[in-house]
Amino acid sequence: MRHKKVSVIVPTYNQAEYLGACLDSIWFQDYPNLEIIVVADPSPDETSAVLAEFAASVERDMVSYASRAEADGTVSRTQERRYKAEGRELVIIENPERLGHTPSYNLGFQTATGEYGTYVASDDICHPQMISTLAAAIEENGVDFAYSDMFIVDDAMRILREFRLPDYSFEASFCDWYLCGVSKLYKLALHDQYGLYDDAYTANDHECYLRFAMNGVRFLHVSKVLYSVRSHDQRAKDVHSSAGMDKLFAESRKLVEIARAFARER
Repeated sequence: MRHKKVSVIVPTYNQAEYLGACLDSIWFQDYPNLEIIVVADPSPDETSAVLAEFAASVERDMVSYASRAEADGTVSRTQERRYKAEGRELVIIENPERLGHTPSYNLGFQTATGEYGTYVASDDICHPQMISTLAAAIEENGVDFAYSDMFIVDDAMRILREFRLPDYSFEASFCDWYLCGVSKLYKLALHDQYGLYDDAYTANDHECYLRFAMNGVRFLHVSKVLYSVRSHDQRAKDVHSSAGMDKLFAESRKLVEIARAFARER
């Protein structure tokens, strides 16, 4: 069976504390054909060093486990690579100047060579079956875009809330509020047809996926928790600062109004 290549874009800025775990959660997916593209803005923290160490570890690190009790009383160990290389491609792009969130997403998607794609916030965690489950949902149901439920977690990975999303309808997913698209996978050809993320928006995923939906893209909700979103309650900064969140919510309210007007006219 041929598994279509999936490109996972990881835009990152000032998230060194969480970035390694995020990349591990993508590398150790049970899906066998992944391209991981990290797009890093120059950060005041140790992001560049984390990326260099991750790339070196992928090539270098070995692990072992106790595998056989020998007749002489010793225990033999089997050694293997920590990061299995088969079915994995790693691309690291370090921007010489800060592009910002949306241009970094777009650079990643312009670099991508997969048939399916997604982006993952660099402080979030993908559960091991996320890509395989969403890819199967797309292929088995003849849809273009699949999304799932998620956990909201704190910095210690304690679960604060299980976030169950509605089964897809235009009204439930875009006219009430924006309720799809954090844990997601979709056909990358959609960007060729309908454009990349709009630089003018902080709520760039909301605007992009609404644009998809208004053009007839087929969405499917997968009722499984496949992703953990880290809460920003204790570290509000950058996009998640008070001013950033005010802008995001104002944009989303406007996008809901656009969706409602579109629904009335259909």
